[in-house]
Amino acid sequence: MIELHVAFVLLLVGTEAFFTWLAALNVRYGARAVEREASWFDERLDVDDTDELLGYQRARAGASQLEAWVGLGLLLLVLYTGLLADAVAAVESLGLGTVPSGVVFFLGVVVAVQLSSIPFDLFETFVVEEIFGFNEQSPRLWLRDQVVGLALSLVVTGLLVAALMAVVEAFPGLWWVGAWALFVAVSLAMMVVYPRVIAPLFNDFEPVEEGGLYEAVTDVFDRAGFECSQIYVMDASKRSGHSNAYFVGFGATKRVVLFDTLVEQMETDELQGVLAHELAHWKKAHIWKRIGSSAVQMGLLLFVAYQLVTGPWLYDMFGLASGSGRPVYAGLFLAALVLQPLARLTSPLENKLSLAHEREADAFAVDVLGDGEPMVDALCRLASENLSNPFPHPLYETFHYTHPPIPDRVRNIRQRAGASTDDADDSTATNTG
Repeated sequence: MIELHVAFVLLLVGTEAFFTWLAALNVRYGARAVEREASWFDERLDVDDTDELLGYQRARAGASQLEAWVGLGLLLLVLYTGLLADAVAAVESLGLGTVPSGVVFFLGVVVAVQLSSIPFDLFETFVVEEIFGFNEQSPRLWLRDQVVGLALSLVVTGLLVAALMAVVEAFPGLWWVGAWALFVAVSLAMMVVYPRVIAPLFNDFEPVEEGGLYEAVTDVFDRAGFECSQIYVMDASKRSGHSNAYFVGFGATKRVVLFDTLVEQMETDELQGVLAHELAHWKKAHIWKRIGSSAVQMGLLLFVAYQLVTGPWLYDMFGLASGSGRPVYAGLFLAALVLQPLARLTSPLENKLSLAHEREADAFAVDVLGDGEPMVDALCRLASENLSNPFPHPLYETFHYTHPPIPDRVRNIRQRAGASTDDADDSTATNTG
């Protein structure tokens, strides 16, 4: 049994130590890159003080690692002081049955995780983001978000766990297949529910129906051969100075959302470049490919979870077996602790697909606009406004980046624009010859 405990702790602590080392490596690499690529910064980024950019990267990395290690310490404390066993025993003593017991247990986990994250969220929002000029939240708005977020998490978790435990109870030998089907169904449903129900709980979305912005957006849609009447500007500025845009939904529910900070910061052609890039994710079926990839990954994880949950060793390690049997919900919780580090360590596989999609979306934007410079300017402006590190360490990039670093994207976009120009010249020469 001691060997299992050693392996378990090494997996959790070793994985966290590896990612902490990566974070430190990336910060040091970024500092050297700022000196080495000084001319690139002067030419491309509108950053008056690169020390501020480096300071922001160090502060965020430090805050993130502190939260990760404190969280891991609390988790090991709960496991190895018997608090988890006591919690499971308390739930079992209620005699609620498989489904209600699972719901009660995981709702307790949600509350515990939310409460433990509050000090770190406060520090990140009102210290790190405040110092570097990004925070726009008032304490009252922050508190409201916490309350609404907790209520939403409890509702969603309760429904999902109830459905999962019902599947486990109904199909004890094949529950991982049912859980996989549930995951796919929820993933599709969230593409509709999130923009229509969840997002409006936190932000206001104003439809863009007329004016210069509407004309710029519809112009890109026309060039891309895309139909979507739902274009919204989100009031992101009431929380943060960061800017972004996203495309969500499918069928009649698809919509484009622009942060108001993005609209304010960017020129019209730059904004069109961002929109063309986002539209590519739909035109090139990236959304469906990502869902398919996630489904495959989740199927594998659930199969492994099934093997872990149906065996006795996880329960025996932490004293969770009792005369009434082994509580499956506790086994699922422990299996998730084992699988989470494995998912992090295999993240380069999933990132590789995302990187390919982002490169394809950049190329699509160039083709739609007929010019690469608007997209280049947009990327550089986003990096400048968000104090992003354009030169990550290659190993850190492998495990964390779902988008290529900006210098790589700029190079690829300009190569694509050059190729497109050459193709157009060749076509003109052929037609006029």
